Amino acid sequence: MSGSSSGSSAGTNLVKRVYLDYNATTPLAPEVIQAVEQSMQEAWGNPSSAHEEGARARTVINQAREDVARMIGATPQDVLFMSGGTESNNLVLHCAVTHFRKWCLSQESPIYHHLRPHIITTKVEHDAIKLPLTHRYAIEADVTYLGVENLPEAVLESIRPSTCLITVMLANNETGIMFSVAHIGRLLAEVNKKRENEGLFKVLLHTDAAQAIGKVPVDVTDLNVDYLTIVGHKYYGPRIGALYVRGLGHKTPVYPMFYGGGQERGYRPGTENTPMIAGLGRASLLVHNNVQDYYTSMKKTRNYMERQLKKVFGNQVKINCVDPCISSDPETCSVPPRGPKQQHFIFPRLPNTSSVSFYYRQVGGPEILRHCRMVQASCGAACHAHTEQQSILESSGVCSFHASRTIRLSIGRDTTMEEIDLAIQDIKQAIEKLIGRSV
Repeated sequence: MSGSSSGSSAGTNLVKRVYLDYNATTPLAPEVIQAVEQSMQEAWGNPSSAHEEGARARTVINQAREDVARMIGATPQDVLFMSGGTESNNLVLHCAVTHFRKWCLSQESPIYHHLRPHIITTKVEHDAIKLPLTHRYAIEADVTYLGVENLPEAVLESIRPSTCLITVMLANNETGIMFSVAHIGRLLAEVNKKRENEGLFKVLLHTDAAQAIGKVPVDVTDLNVDYLTIVGHKYYGPRIGALYVRGLGHKTPVYPMFYGGGQERGYRPGTENTPMIAGLGRASLLVHNNVQDYYTSMKKTRNYMERQLKKVFGNQVKINCVDPCISSDPETCSVPPRGPKQQHFIFPRLPNTSSVSFYYRQVGGPEILRHCRMVQASCGAACHAHTEQQSILESSGVCSFHASRTIRLSIGRDTTMEEIDLAIQDIKQAIEKLIGRSV
């Protein structure tokens, strides 16, 4: 955690740790810990039981549902609790494909009965979207993978009569760039009006908001989405999640992936994890009350970090997706620019994330981090292999030279500028050790 220390059991050789991997996970907020502990002590009953202990647990769950809904501008009945983002994303894909099949079979014309569902997504989605599409739905569905540029227009151009789902993340976990989901939602609403008149399937819209929630305001009405994925441990909550479904069960379809005791109105059976749900609700309440302050504070610290990086490393450092690669040819792009670099803000970014690469040929991202003494960061998503991280970066317009030399620095709510100074000096000594000279 930010500001922590580690050392031998004798207390010698203490090394300060600077945690800059908040996009991977966050610590529990003190208020969340309190909510979890209180629930474990006072709301331990089975929420499905009719007696007092069950009622107490149901009350905790209902309050948490209200707090999660309030955070995203939704109504409580449109929120389902899930084990996390992976389950939420898989359920969305399952619902869209199942609903499309049922719709096709309900049509009088036999030309629809064997129509394959079509899904539109991007090349930079989380594995919880990409891998189900690659493995589970590879045979039974057609998938269009889009680059990150010109997304609203590219999405519309990719829609087919058989399109059943568009799934585009709200913010990328590796680069921090944000995508124009609200624009897609507005355009898709017009498209769906025409499709309804033509007797075609209504295209559903999903966004994985895991990285955006807690950092920027998120409102489902503004986004105009049918589904939205929520992940607690990305915003100082427990490792549990939720799925927003617009008009759950009547406007937007939900089909359970498994069956059991009927919890969560039968859409997600299994005895509820009341303490974790309580923690998710409390984390959501904190976001609802403070998100603008979180945004302002993190952006200020992130901007300071990038200024200091350029002060220390000059033209040898590059902020990916802010300083664009000048060429897709890695050899051309490996030459540091002369004179002041012009910044091109191609995409809006999360306020806490810097994807940073270096022009030093002798170093790679993983090597830099291995030689750091204090910095705890990553080259990209914690659950991705390094080769896949490079692929995400290259799909975001970063050439292969810089993709292999990238580290991701993601700050938290309480990261200080003093910690940023320590981290940059630590990165500096790591690079100097690798290149054998001062920078």
